[in-house]
Amino acid sequence: MDEYNRFVDWDKMDVSVQSQDSKELTCTEFQELKQLARQGYWAKNHSLRAKVYHKLIGNIPCRTVTPDANVYRDIVVKIVGKRSSSSLPLPEFVDNSLVPTYCLNAEGIGAVRKIILCIANQFPDISFCPALPSVVALLLHYSKDEAECFEQVCRILACNDPSKRLIDQTFLAFESSCMTFGDLVNKYCQAAHKLMVAVSEDVLEVYSDWQRWLFGELPMVYIARVFDVFLVEGYKVLYRVALALLKFFHKVRAGQPMESDSIQQDIRAFVRDIAKSVTPERLLEKAFAIRLFSRKEIQLLQMANEKALQQKGITVKQKRQNVHLAVHAENFKSEIVSVKEMRDIWSWIPERFALCQPLLLFTTLEHGCSLSR
Repeated sequence: MDEYNRFVDWDKMDVSVQSQDSKELTCTEFQELKQLARQGYWAKNHSLRAKVYHKLIGNIPCRTVTPDANVYRDIVVKIVGKRSSSSLPLPEFVDNSLVPTYCLNAEGIGAVRKIILCIANQFPDISFCPALPSVVALLLHYSKDEAECFEQVCRILACNDPSKRLIDQTFLAFESSCMTFGDLVNKYCQAAHKLMVAVSEDVLEVYSDWQRWLFGELPMVYIARVFDVFLVEGYKVLYRVALALLKFFHKVRAGQPMESDSIQQDIRAFVRDIAKSVTPERLLEKAFAIRLFSRKEIQLLQMANEKALQQKGITVKQKRQNVHLAVHAENFKSEIVSVKEMRDIWSWIPERFALCQPLLLFTTLEHGCSLSR
């Protein structure tokens, strides 16, 4: 374990992962790997998990020219200079995201910012990637040095397999993933969806937080277990776990008054303190118990939502906060339904159609009741 503990504060780590078992991972078949990942086979041994991550990430198909550890060693001094690691500014594309410290020591916390800046230098095509700080911080626990962590993150970002979606790197991809998550909640978590609609003015704004729940609020031991399966099975795992989080939130908080002025803040607090109510094993069990949930369905929803956003011209981060739809009180008038009722109705339709402003086509008050008209 010595070679993988440089950046780890062992006082913060789960004691069970310090197991000295000499287990090795020899299987290469996908189905067996998937089973072992879901069971947490390498979760109880820090060194084994590091070796497994290195192997799984090393097998990701990448662009021909992908920055490696040597590139990091060449550029880090030039980019960071003599500035203190803790004061290094983050690139705009992380969108003021949380930079989790997890169980990193002081050296590790500073290294996260250095690695992110070097990634920004090597990936000018990244325009929006709020999950990046969490991914870097997590992988740093299982890296021998900064350069190795940099190389592993670069391989994830440079994946060129069209069937293997990993991390959103554009605002279009991120925004469409939020819309897709909203569609999935509407279909697979109807009770939780009704609660969200009842307590929030813009339900899609709540669902836009879904990646933050995973890559920001979720404690280290939980996100590590999620990442174990994510590296084997891909992006759909993230949707499943986020849906499970919402299901547990609804189960624990249903019927209780809100703890803050915002349902978003309540969900974030619940995820941060999830250890009080749900174990990592139970979270994954719930996530993979959702039936009739396919990769193809996700891909189709994602493509449809991206197309809808492109048609609306929403492809980059807007200065104004809300690029979604909502039926706003100042723009809505009806003799039949209230603004609240209209928001409820609007929450039932697919997110890609919710981008459009409702247009009144016919009303008996203006057009009368004649069938010929």
